[in-house]
Amino acid sequence: MPMHSTSKQLWRDVQVFDGLAQLDEAMNVLVEDGRIAGLWPSRTFDEALAQGAVEVGSGGVMTPGLVDCHTHLVYAGNRAGEFEQRLEGVSYETIARNGGGILSSVRATRTASEDELIAASLPRLDALLADGVTTLEIKSGYGLTVESELKMLRVARRLGELRPVRVLTTLLGAHALPPEYAGRADDYVSLVCDEMIPAAARERLADAVDVFCEGIGFSPAQCERVFQAARAHGLAIKAHAEQLSNLGGSALAARYGALSADHIEYLDEAGVRAMAEAGTVAVLLPGAFHVLRETQLPPIALLRQYGVPMAVASDANPGTSPICMPTLMANLACTLFRLTPREALAGMTAHGARALGLHDLGCIAVGAPADLCLWGIRQPAELAYAVQAGRLRQRVFNGVVTYAR
Repeated sequence: MPMHSTSKQLWRDVQVFDGLAQLDEAMNVLVEDGRIAGLWPSRTFDEALAQGAVEVGSGGVMTPGLVDCHTHLVYAGNRAGEFEQRLEGVSYETIARNGGGILSSVRATRTASEDELIAASLPRLDALLADGVTTLEIKSGYGLTVESELKMLRVARRLGELRPVRVLTTLLGAHALPPEYAGRADDYVSLVCDEMIPAAARERLADAVDVFCEGIGFSPAQCERVFQAARAHGLAIKAHAEQLSNLGGSALAARYGALSADHIEYLDEAGVRAMAEAGTVAVLLPGAFHVLRETQLPPIALLRQYGVPMAVASDANPGTSPICMPTLMANLACTLFRLTPREALAGMTAHGARALGLHDLGCIAVGAPADLCLWGIRQPAELAYAVQAGRLRQRVFNGVVTYAR
């Protein structure tokens, strides 16, 4: 339940990370009617501005609410057995080709009711909120029938109604080839394009469409058909690309104006250049890199060179990143990918929002929605430096303090 819902609130003496960088000195932050009304250096603050405001916090570090721009939060079952298999030397590709992997989650998710999926997903969502998330994307992709994919999207929408969080939904029908379409991938892509995407658009259940462009997923030609259908129905485009090999999926997605290309461990310079020209965000997913024990690093230096924004997300999913702790992802982005703490935090705020097409979120700026986190730390870099639960002091969503410690 909301802790404070007054229209005017004041935070004093906070170190502010505004979504791109840390401000030079301690600030006072005023929120009014759900939006950021002003930021002033504490030492020069005009006390007349505080008139009528409730003082709800002081000290610590304030960041925008975290944006988790890539999750697969809605699913049934778990894949702990596959985790054990991989540790015994079986590859992810082998598990997938033997009916495990994504298809294992498909079988469990297809048979679960919407209420059962809500019950399974809420603890995962609550974990994200407890770690500072105020906006997240939830993908479908474990149904692979029109009915089951729409069921997942309805559950994702309901989660956003049950908790104080902004949920964007993405149709990932082209996630894997369902067993009933074995050997008929083009026919399944036709189902995605001709039935699944139109139904999701008609029922306003999806904000975007995603594909898995990979040898164990779908070919670039098949993904392009999905992109064309998404564009025809006014839906944004995203792509899982270059995770296990380089098929040119990121460059293809960029040609269609994709919001983001995600994973991208095998991305080459031509793909980076295409993303830079299109304004497509690179979404880094260090959780999957860590769990799969991947060794091919994303081309961080090239992304910096070409000025491609780098988002960081949890990829929370049952198989390759069963992790619901975004601040751990900041640490992994730094330790595994060599991002700086500033880059990692920007990736979880400003750039994460941009990967969802939300340019007014992920920032602390006058006029922006007041989605904020107040952390019990001394400097923003501590969020990436240490892996430690319980540092969140306050979580503010649309100007309402929904959590306080």
